[in-house]
Amino acid sequence: MATCSETNSDTEDQDKEYVGFATLPNQVHRKSVKKGFDFTLMVAGESGLGKSTLVNSLFLTDLYKDRKLLNAEERIMQTVEITKHTVDIEEKGVKLKLTIVDTPGFGDAVNNHECWKPVADYIDQQFEQYFRDESGLNRKNIQDNRVHCCLYFISPFGHGLRPLDVEFMKALHEKVNIVPVLAKADTLTPTEVKRKKIKIREEIEQYGIKIYQFPDCDSDEDEDFKKQDYELKESIPFAVIGSNTVVEAKGKRVRGRLYPWGIVEVENSAHCDFVKLRNMLVRSHMQDLKDVTRECHYENYRAHCIQSMTRMVVKERNRNKLTRESGTDFPIPAGPTGPESETEKLIREKDEELRRMQEMLTRIQNNMSSQNEAF
Repeated sequence: MATCSETNSDTEDQDKEYVGFATLPNQVHRKSVKKGFDFTLMVAGESGLGKSTLVNSLFLTDLYKDRKLLNAEERIMQTVEITKHTVDIEEKGVKLKLTIVDTPGFGDAVNNHECWKPVADYIDQQFEQYFRDESGLNRKNIQDNRVHCCLYFISPFGHGLRPLDVEFMKALHEKVNIVPVLAKADTLTPTEVKRKKIKIREEIEQYGIKIYQFPDCDSDEDEDFKKQDYELKESIPFAVIGSNTVVEAKGKRVRGRLYPWGIVEVENSAHCDFVKLRNMLVRSHMQDLKDVTRECHYENYRAHCIQSMTRMVVKERNRNKLTRESGTDFPIPAGPTGPESETEKLIREKDEELRRMQEMLTRIQNNMSSQNEAF
């Protein structure tokens, strides 16, 4: 039987071995909660597929209360535009700055040739702005407006993907995480939903479209988590129904849609994949979507910019070298009060370097735009 002195001795030994860095996750958690989180979600697809209703259903808010619905004549003249809606959401002390990027006018014209281009340009502009801020002098309060996820709505009326769907996803799949969504699933029977999902997955693979890939489960994860992950992967594209109306079903008040033949419950997994999509976006994969955006899509953009800048710097140095060797180089002019001081020279050189970087970034953007137009 251990004595009191032996027990105290063991406790003291454990205290000596305990350093304290096991509390680091708690420190990171407190700091993250205090700072808050941000997430940018893009929704794309033709009008009438329930994009606005689904977004409001996902986050229990009304982002489109001031929206004006266009008539048929106005939609004929409408071009694709980008609109942003930002809302601050708080749940159990955790703050989320949610930005919804909408694409009204997409796919609504008679001729939809390259109607995806304004969307691609917007994503590139956010990458460019982040790259400029990251390369600047003050990097303390950089705003992250990069698009972390794009919900692409596929029409339920048809036999799979349309040419516009294929063109859009192929143009953007290396810029943003695309999550395909089968809209208005309540217009299809369960058998039709199953067949259409299989058809869409086959066409996505056939055309080489890279949609968002769920990370593989670790071997030490429990069986329930592995089952949930498998169900998410099998649910692509998510067959969804949106509704902000509360109806009564079997004595309970639920969000759903009332039809003459019955009630479709939005949050009933037997009726649609709404709950799976919400869990994927909010509860399980929001951080992974942000990580993939940062580590994959943005890094590809950043590497391309740096490579282009490097090539331009090398060309400019070679041109300056040839100019000096030909004897046509001009001397540095003296300052207003005499020869230029060393400090003034350094400042001038830094200003000139920053100016060259800004010009190079502008030329890179013009080159990328030209390449997109050629594509």
